[in-house]
Amino acid sequence: MELAKNLPQTYNPIDAVENIFAAKSFELERRNANEVAVEVQGKWNNMLLFFAWEANMQCMHISCLMDIETKIEDRSKIFELLAMVNEELWVGHFSYWAEQNVPVFKHSVLLSDDSAETFEAKIAQVIEIAIKECERMYPIFKVVLNKGMDPKQALYPMLMETSGNA
Repeated sequence: MELAKNLPQTYNPIDAVENIFAAKSFELERRNANEVAVEVQGKWNNMLLFFAWEANMQCMHISCLMDIETKIEDRSKIFELLAMVNEELWVGHFSYWAEQNVPVFKHSVLLSDDSAETFEAKIAQVIEIAIKECERMYPIFKVVLNKGMDPKQALYPMLMETSGNA
């Protein structure tokens, strides 16, 4: 599989991720040539963003881990919540990293015939979406994972349609 036509042979999309966060003065941990992690202060708590480049598939994988301690033993509530939350998403999905006991937002971006600038803009957009979705869902995950609240009850305020002005 050859690299997208508009990109130089030496192009590594992880460099684009570094550029995005360096411009905002974030500290990064470059784990190797194809992986980088950055901690971002969110509205509710810190989030760990992890990026991995798979050259053979020409795919950038993005994970955003939410720092929420899990106190419930009934994992069925977690998976019910994931199914319901994912129905509401247009981009990416939430999963549960059982090894670390944390919810994770995941998405992958395939490199196409874009220029480096276009690809960097796509990655920046996905980063923004990941952070926004994690912040939006954090309170819901927290009440289910910490308090054992029923997922339907936790999601109810988010799914209500509002009309008029307050």
